[in-house]
Amino acid sequence: MFRFILCAFFFAACGQPPTGLAENEISATQNAAGETGQAVKFRVETVASNLEVPWAIAFAPDNQTFFTERPGRVRVIENGKLRVEPIFTVPDVEPSSESGLMDLSLHPNFAANRFVYLAYAYRGDGKRVRVVRYKFADNKLSEPKTIIEDIPAAPNHAGTRARFGPDGKLYITTGDATEKEIAQQTDSLGGKTLRLNDNGTIPADNPFVGDKKFRPEIWTVGHRNAQSLAWQPGSNLMFQTEHGPSGFDGPGGGDEVNIVERGKNYGWAEIHHKQNKNGMESPLLEYTPSCAPASGMFSSGKAFPEFKGNFFFGCLRGERIIRVVLDGRKVVKQENLFEDKYGRIREIAEAPDGLIYFSTSNRDGRGRAAKEDDRILRLVPIK
Repeated sequence: MFRFILCAFFFAACGQPPTGLAENEISATQNAAGETGQAVKFRVETVASNLEVPWAIAFAPDNQTFFTERPGRVRVIENGKLRVEPIFTVPDVEPSSESGLMDLSLHPNFAANRFVYLAYAYRGDGKRVRVVRYKFADNKLSEPKTIIEDIPAAPNHAGTRARFGPDGKLYITTGDATEKEIAQQTDSLGGKTLRLNDNGTIPADNPFVGDKKFRPEIWTVGHRNAQSLAWQPGSNLMFQTEHGPSGFDGPGGGDEVNIVERGKNYGWAEIHHKQNKNGMESPLLEYTPSCAPASGMFSSGKAFPEFKGNFFFGCLRGERIIRVVLDGRKVVKQENLFEDKYGRIREIAEAPDGLIYFSTSNRDGRGRAAKEDDRILRLVPIK
C-alpha cells in the first residue's frame, strides 16, 4: 500500500510537515514490489475559485481549458487565467440536484473542426437530457446541432457523461431517472450506455442494430447512474464509475467501478453490490459504505511516471480521490487521496502536460462550502 501524508490536514497527527514541503504539499511513498520506493512529491495548486458546481473539464490544444458550471455556464481558463464572463450559457438548462449542465467534450479533431459537445438536462415532457454540438469560434459557441435528446432524466439519477472513445465514437452514460425498472427495458434509453457517430447517427456495428426489441443507440444495459467514462491505455477497455442504491431503491452502498463492454448487461436493478446472476456482470470494484463516484481518468504518466496507467476517480459523499493500480483487468491495490480535505470531489481530468486537475462540488446543496469554493485544483510534481 502507499502511505499518503496530508501535511496541512493531518498537522496535529503528523507533527511538523516533512522537510521541504509546504502545508499544501503531499509526500507519497511507494512500497509496492518491483517499484522504486522513491517518494512521489507534489503540491496542490488552485487554478480557479468561487465557482458554482463545476462538473466537467476539457483541454483544448491551444492552451485553453473549458469547464462547465451546473447552472449552464461554459467557461474558459486561458493561459492560466479565468475569463470573467462565460463564453456561453445554455438557454434551456434545467439545473437541480444531480442535473444541469453536466458534461462538455471536445471532438477528437477539435483543432480542425472546433466542435464542442454539451450534455445537459432540460425540461420537456418531464425532465430529459440532450447532447448538443456547437462550434467554437470568436470566443463563443454557435451553430447548435442536436446529437440526441429525449433521454429520460430526473433531478437525481440523470447520468451523464458524453465522451469520445478511442474508436472516434461518442459514448453517453444515462441514469435510470429514479425509475429502476427502465434500466432493463431495452426500448428505453434510461440506465444505459449509448454509442453514436459524431453527428448523431447510429453506427452500423452497434450490438443491437437490427434487433427490434432494442433501441439501436444502446451499447450496454443495466446501469443505475454512471457518471464517468475512461479508456485504459493499451487495452482500450472502457471503465465506468457508477452510483449504487440509496436506500429507497435498495440497501445503501454498492457503488461500482465497471469494465464496460459491447452488448453486456450490468445488472441494475436485478443485481447490485457484489451479487451475481447468469448473463449479468458484477462490478470490478464495489464500495460499501457509499463513496459516490462521479468521475474517472487514467494517468498517462507524463507528469507523474509513478502513476502511469493508474485509474483515478473523484468521490462526492466519500470526499476523496481514489487511486486504483491495475494490471490489465486485475486490481493490484488502491489508495485514498485527500480524504476529508477538499470536500466533495466531482471531476478529475488529465491535462495534455500530464498534470492532474480536479474540481470540488461543495455548493451543490449537499456539501460544506469553504470560502473559495467551488474550485478547480491541480496536482503539480515537485522535482
